[in-house]
Amino acid sequence: MSKICTHILVVDGSSVSREIISRMLRDELDCVTVVSCKSGAEALEIMKHQKIDLVTTALLLTDMDGLSLSRKIRDTFQYPFIPIVVVSGDADTRLLREGFEAGVTDYYDKSNGYKAFGQFIRNFLQRHSGLMGHILFVEDSRTAAAVITKILEKNGLTVTQTPSAEEALSLLESKQHTDDNFDLVITDFYLDGPMTGGDLLHAIRAKYHFSQQEVPVLVLTSNDESNTQVEIFHAGGNDFVTKPIIEEILIARVRALLLIKHQFDALKKQTEVMRMIAATDSLTGVKSKRYLVDNGERFIHDIANSPVWAIIIDIDHFKKINDSLGHITGDHVLAELGDFLNRQFTRDMVIRFGGEEFCLLIKNTSYEGIIEKAEKLRNNIEQLKPAGLDITISLGLAGIEDHPGANLTQLISFADKALYLSKENGRNRISIYTTNGPVPVNQTPIAVSPITENS
Repeated sequence: MSKICTHILVVDGSSVSREIISRMLRDELDCVTVVSCKSGAEALEIMKHQKIDLVTTALLLTDMDGLSLSRKIRDTFQYPFIPIVVVSGDADTRLLREGFEAGVTDYYDKSNGYKAFGQFIRNFLQRHSGLMGHILFVEDSRTAAAVITKILEKNGLTVTQTPSAEEALSLLESKQHTDDNFDLVITDFYLDGPMTGGDLLHAIRAKYHFSQQEVPVLVLTSNDESNTQVEIFHAGGNDFVTKPIIEEILIARVRALLLIKHQFDALKKQTEVMRMIAATDSLTGVKSKRYLVDNGERFIHDIANSPVWAIIIDIDHFKKINDSLGHITGDHVLAELGDFLNRQFTRDMVIRFGGEEFCLLIKNTSYEGIIEKAEKLRNNIEQLKPAGLDITISLGLAGIEDHPGANLTQLISFADKALYLSKENGRNRISIYTTNGPVPVNQTPIAVSPITENS
């Protein structure tokens, strides 16, 4: 999905101020298109032909003041709710009162300096996020559905409209585990058919277990009695709007609920990022030992992965690199090796086991296949020359088929004992822990192709 950029209109009679403000916005915001002009008339003309998400205006313009411009923008059918920020060094009590009446959303005090303006707008946009989202709208009246859909789409929302609660549930279920799920449900409380809007609301909360933050629900009702309102909230509704619909009230409620949804998504994404960070070794980019502990047991016993092998890799004489060339060089070696292993074993589990040791859990590989993979890896590492150095590795292998009752700790322990044999026998070699204990692998030279993504 392409990133949605914010379109900002800067209105200021001073060409210097326009240039500074525009530059600050471009520097501070990640994805922004800035258009500028010097007069209110120019601003109104631009807004007829271009999509604008936010207007910043000086208080004094060449043809009108910023408050007059705000009133004219509010009077247009296209932009009744657009955020308007007045940039002024004179926001006194009278101006604040008149600005509210004129529809000004916020003020920026120029005495704080232009440098802080970009951050002010960033924070402002976070507080007043635009109406962006996919609405599931459930309404059985064709007339009401057409009118309300038009209002929502006019304000930049994507709307999927359905007349029945049953179809709405089917749509929700189909999108439950996708990235294109609905941001907000709007439903009439009294729907014809087996399921009412109240039944739909109850199913969203009780059957599919969507929280009020994950899928906010706005209920439309023609009954403003308190017992109906209580029923709506008990069923899990976030808010309600009474009919006949007043556009300003509807959009205000929709905006508030979408903000809840966007904040939920942002927190969920942040949680996923933190989980990924915790599961990844920061130096090498491979999975962390914590990830192995949490997921390794399931991986080795998953029948879809059978047969599974554990490989412990140790960089030979790594301490000499740290002692003679320094730990920074050693870190470069580890980072390049981690990147190489990630690229070679995309279907398997690559772990930083500790220090200069890595652990691989390789799936769907026969005895002959694992020997070939291990020997090819050993040869390729000799070619790799991370940080420009000649390095070799020793490997220890153990397979779950040889040790069917082994848990993760035991399987890795077997591979570690095989690794110890490789090091004891001179390093730069492979050993395997069989049913009879660790034995060296008879290494026969293989044709080594240049290192590639799949080598």
